[in-house]
Amino acid sequence: MTRSRDLSMPHEHSAAWVFQTWAAFFLSTSAVTIGVFFLPVNGWMKGYLGVGFTFSLASTMSLSKTIRDVDENKRMTARVDGARVEKLLSDHHPLK
Repeated sequence: MTRSRDLSMPHEHSAAWVFQTWAAFFLSTSAVTIGVFFLPVNGWMKGYLGVGFTFSLASTMSLSKTIRDVDENKRMTARVDGARVEKLLSDHHPLK
């Protein structure tokens, strides 16, 4: 038997998970920045790679925010639909 996900309960992240995600973000960002800085290419190429990396970070953050917003909207819609069904069922009881 599979359990359905409770859409009304928000998911809390542990402190360890939050720390790990921030540490991974800063470590990977630092590694790429240092790697681009020490590449044996001219400044124009380093600038191009830096702008491309910055654009990748910005678009990744926008995408993750959009995915979160869509999920929150689905949860809210499910809660509203559930409330509507409950109201319809309570208003139209067959034995009244």
